[in-house]
Amino acid sequence: MQRKSYTTQKAQRKMALNEMNKISELIFIPTPGIGHLASSLEFAKLLINTNNNLSITILCIKFPGFPFADSYIKTALASQPQIQLIDLPDVELPPQELLNSPEFFILTLMESLVPHVKATIQTILSDKVVGLVLDFFRVSMIDVGNELGIPSYIFLTSNVGFLSLMLSLQNRRIEDIFDDSDLDRQFSIHGFSIPVPFKALPDAAFNKDGGYVAYYKLAERFRDTKGIIVNTFSGLEQYSIDALSSHDEKIPPIYAVGPLLDLKGNPNPKLDQAQHDVILKWLDEQPNKSVVFLCFGSMGNSFVPSQIREIALGLKDSGVRFLWANNAGKQGLPEGFLEWMELEGKGMICVWAPQVEILGHKAIGGFVSHCGWNSILESLWFGVPILTWPIYAEQQLNAFRMVREWGVAVELRVDYRRGSDNVVAEEIEKGLKDLMDRDNIVHKKVQEIKEKARNAVVVGGSSFISVGKFVENVIGTN
Repeated sequence: MQRKSYTTQKAQRKMALNEMNKISELIFIPTPGIGHLASSLEFAKLLINTNNNLSITILCIKFPGFPFADSYIKTALASQPQIQLIDLPDVELPPQELLNSPEFFILTLMESLVPHVKATIQTILSDKVVGLVLDFFRVSMIDVGNELGIPSYIFLTSNVGFLSLMLSLQNRRIEDIFDDSDLDRQFSIHGFSIPVPFKALPDAAFNKDGGYVAYYKLAERFRDTKGIIVNTFSGLEQYSIDALSSHDEKIPPIYAVGPLLDLKGNPNPKLDQAQHDVILKWLDEQPNKSVVFLCFGSMGNSFVPSQIREIALGLKDSGVRFLWANNAGKQGLPEGFLEWMELEGKGMICVWAPQVEILGHKAIGGFVSHCGWNSILESLWFGVPILTWPIYAEQQLNAFRMVREWGVAVELRVDYRRGSDNVVAEEIEKGLKDLMDRDNIVHKKVQEIKEKARNAVVVGGSSFISVGKFVENVIGTN
């Protein structure tokens, strides 16, 4: 065997060391809106904090519907020098009539940004760039990556069940979706352990003005990527991951990397420090697990006055202690309700509340939620059971799974939608009592999932391993 010279060996060791020390760069292209940004930025920070050989560039879009997105990004990443931000140029918004389908409106807006994204990436392109991490609304950017020789990965801010639904649309007749002659019918969808009722499908699936088309166009590009990153964990959705992967060999690897949570909470100009302190002081004075927290997300607190009234009456009649994030203020509240609340000392209403901090408080025993995926993950992380009140997006599907598939929530509604009849006080009263019944099996199941969620992210946990596999995949493509 020919012996290599000392000089050759030295050169090879130097090359190997340089390769190990090489900084690989990922380009993140998230969608504005706190619900999408929060988990995307948490994933970026996780990658940076656990991999010294990675750097990240985030391409930011300013969107008039989300005025706090820019400040949120800068606050969340203030201590992350390995993450740089580049603002994309403003573009003309799509026609207002497309707002009949928010999903199609956003998809159209993202497609209009393609030339700007391409031009921006070309200015920073080097052999260090190893992948694009695209919010699932940004699938049109896959073509940019292909043209520039950069592999793309989808980042799904929802769950594998939602991914399963969107993929199932590729093999389903459109007439089946829009046929509302039998509202009690059910669908079999790979990724769900039980049939999915028609009423639990997201609004967009029924939206002929573009919502269905948006879902279809998004899902048909998922298979063109190198992987799908999902903010979930195997202890919750391993069945769904296995079912999808075994059903369709063309589906790229699914990386369950969650829960990705911003445990410091989202900055919000509506909440000043004085109000924050009042809320926490009031909670400190309540018995353990005695308070129900009501919060309907960044876009969900727009109930009509008649629904506000029913909520207030349901709270009063239930007798439970409550903290209600209600940006409608006093509008719609029954006469005398505020006086009763102050006299009894059982409740507090605030315009906005620090949700993560509240869910982690010892006084909280239940959560009335719109079932947005981030809120669900936060509730599971802290072991707080949910009373389901879905309103928009895929929240109906999330509520259905929480109640019927996983048994970790109490059902108020799983098919509530904007424009539907009010949820009446009697329903709310019963739901609150069921939620706060400590003998309800839901409380035990939520604690079990809490342990699985926390175990997933520690060293050696399922999500920790999944993140490592993703990094190996990315760097291996370089």
